[in-house]
Amino acid sequence: MARITQAAILLSACVAWVAKCGDARPRRSQKSTYDIGIGISDITGPAAQIVFMGYAESKQAGEGIHFRQRARAYVVSDGTNRIAYVSADMGMCSDIMVKYVVDQLDQKVGKGVYTYDNVCLSCTHTHSTPGGFDQYVMLEVPTLGFVREAFDAYVNGTADAIIKAHQKLQPGTITYARGSLQGSNRNRSPTSYLLNPQSERDEYADVGDTDKDMLLLRFDAVDGTPLGMLNWFAVHGTSMNNTNTLISGDNRGRAAMLFEEHMNGDALPGTGSFVAAFAATNLGDVSPNTAGARCLDTGLPCDRETSTCNGRNEMCVAFGPGTNGDMFESTDIIARKQFDLAMQLYSSATQAIAGPVDFRHSFVKMVGLSITLEDGTVVHGCEGAMGNSFAAGTTDGPGQFDFTQADTSPNPFWRAVSSLLSKPTKAQAACHAPKPILLNLENITFPYDWEAPSMPLQIFRIGNLVTINTPNEMTTMSGRRIRKAIKKVFENAPAMNGQDVQVTISGLSNSYSHYVATFEEYQAQRYEAASTLYGPHTLSGYIQEFTRIGEDLLHGRSSKTGAPPPDLLSKQISMQTPVVLDDKPWFKEFGQVLTDAKGPYTVGESTVSVRFQGANPRNNVRLQGTFLEIDRLLDGDSWKTVASDGNWETKFHWKSMNAPIASISEVTIEWTVPASAAPGIYRTCYLGDRKEALTEKIISFVGCSSNFTVSGADDIHV
Repeated sequence: MARITQAAILLSACVAWVAKCGDARPRRSQKSTYDIGIGISDITGPAAQIVFMGYAESKQAGEGIHFRQRARAYVVSDGTNRIAYVSADMGMCSDIMVKYVVDQLDQKVGKGVYTYDNVCLSCTHTHSTPGGFDQYVMLEVPTLGFVREAFDAYVNGTADAIIKAHQKLQPGTITYARGSLQGSNRNRSPTSYLLNPQSERDEYADVGDTDKDMLLLRFDAVDGTPLGMLNWFAVHGTSMNNTNTLISGDNRGRAAMLFEEHMNGDALPGTGSFVAAFAATNLGDVSPNTAGARCLDTGLPCDRETSTCNGRNEMCVAFGPGTNGDMFESTDIIARKQFDLAMQLYSSATQAIAGPVDFRHSFVKMVGLSITLEDGTVVHGCEGAMGNSFAAGTTDGPGQFDFTQADTSPNPFWRAVSSLLSKPTKAQAACHAPKPILLNLENITFPYDWEAPSMPLQIFRIGNLVTINTPNEMTTMSGRRIRKAIKKVFENAPAMNGQDVQVTISGLSNSYSHYVATFEEYQAQRYEAASTLYGPHTLSGYIQEFTRIGEDLLHGRSSKTGAPPPDLLSKQISMQTPVVLDDKPWFKEFGQVLTDAKGPYTVGESTVSVRFQGANPRNNVRLQGTFLEIDRLLDGDSWKTVASDGNWETKFHWKSMNAPIASISEVTIEWTVPASAAPGIYRTCYLGDRKEALTEKIISFVGCSSNFTVSGADDIHV
């Protein structure tokens, strides 16, 4: 959803103040065989105090971890060209992240092996991970500026995933399958969708107003060893709602975990050899909250046009399929639906991907872009601006105050407030009509740029597979139009040799330009339209430019490109309070058990909870590590770790006991004993890091609970 800010936070806060192979191997004569490398790495950001990116809810600051964020990397080479595709558990990707990931790859792999051109960072759009990783003000307001701990974790982990994939390159094959998934998504702006032409909607009458299609790639070594899986399916990362304060990969991250657990056995999350990614596509208006939106006060359906209840958008909330809307259960249900179909497609993926690897990339300045419409009319991309309904949020996460969706009337009060930041001209207002401009982004440069000056557009080709790597959230019909346009470009090209071309959209890739609604949907000015940055013809501009670079690829031409985005890291401002020190009450020790385990427990039925004297997890994000271990006693004196903070069954809760100073804290570790757990003796351990006041040293410590017993479900406890 990425409602990057609420109107009051944004406006009041600001008024007051982003190759060629290095080991060139000969091209293989058998085109269906590639060099394939797949890697996974931890990218978990700071687990406390940082506001999550997506809902822009200031109260949604991290207080622990449900399960860790991962970057899953896929490198494919035909011996001449290679691409590196990454699906990362983040709200969205940023251009400055791409730059610093490429810089690391230059240093650790070889200069020019991986570049802006052949690296794609696509983010899953979970709304439950730390923000502060972008270099533009618009995405930094909720997090009080830049957050270095988050940025470093994301860059270092993503680069590590690509390096691992690079180091594992081996001959292999890629096959694909497609299938339909029902009951896992619904359109959250159905009245906007209905504005699209009836004839066009009739083309999709069998699936309706959301895409149900999943495209899956299966990667195998030439000896048949399974290497990995990658798929695309349209659904938002909003199963976890805006009250959640535990880091989570949401439904995509959970689905990936389920697939990897199935393939890797009892390996801890992130450590197995098989890697499975559930990547983002055109999810703009697609919600996982399949129970739909209803009024919190009456339980009745919300107003269909405006998503309000008695005129209030805050009371209209969508719920997932979990019991009473439980977000953890809802996340698991939507994830398992994706997992189940993915397993079916993986087992039946026999259609071969065959042909060369190629790519094109172009930095495009969307503002002022000359766009030729189908009827020959020439229009131009508007200067970036957000409309009133942007501040209203969506049914997945409503906004506040008097903003509502489908608002095309200027609000005098908010217009006056926003004009203090940057007053739109009459030409801008006319360009964006019927959008009433709430926030004019183009002319705000204090304290630095609010939006990226250009957008990275990229196409990857692996044989008959084409991915449209776009830096935004396209609505269902927007995605259908651009896929149709690019498929037409490729399937009619002699270079494709009559192959069955498979086209997919890789959403939220390499940067972020908010939403893309169709021209018709734009007229209604619901949230997605109000967040369409460059005006009513934004989609036409993207189709035009992706068509251009697609044709360049097919004809072997280089693509015209603008300058890469600036590096603004030296200008970044952070108002996030740092960790000064960690303190503890008298007569207590760090890691000391405050509330011990109280067994015995039963597999599949019990939850173990242990409370410890804690420290701020921002002292050490423990990248590639864990804040907790669930250990099972093996042979009297040796322990085996059976779960970490990357497991679904665990929860790591951090709590400040003297906020806002936050120097004294407690940690609670929960483990819901899974049905697969072996009966035996266990313990819960907390791995922490404290900061000394005078020396500022970070000192690690460990605390463990007393041993406790886990019995089988059929055992009798006395």
